[in-house]
Amino acid sequence: AVSIELKRKENLIVLTAPDDFRLKAMWEVVLGRMTRRGVPVKNLKTGAITPAAGGSVRMEVTLQQGIPAETARTIVKLIKEHKFRKVQAAIQGDQVRLSSPSRDELQAVIALLKENDFGIELAFGNYRSQ
Repeated sequence: AVSIELKRKENLIVLTAPDDFRLKAMWEVVLGRMTRRGVPVKNLKTGAITPAAGGSVRMEVTLQQGIPAETARTIVKLIKEHKFRKVQAAIQGDQVRLSSPSRDELQAVIALLKENDFGIELAFGNYRSQ
């Protein structure tokens, strides 16, 4: 029997199937459903297919939440290399916060970040203070 288990606390999806073929087919179905629902599949990191009890196989998929520290440093470095004068970049936990009095420069930074591939799906939010 095949099964899909979500472990919220560990940010894991565990797929179990009788053989490799069924496991890969199940993973394709899961990816298709997530794509249709607008879930960023770039943030899913698949592990190796490992043998499980009873001759079955399993695969653990890690759900990436937020920006990893190494990627955040790369993003800040890229922004500083392009010498945006009015933009300040700060790493806050698993986010990178950009602030600037110039809306045009912020939009230029967002365009620059969208051009680059950091291996994760980036989401941009506006937290404008009044």
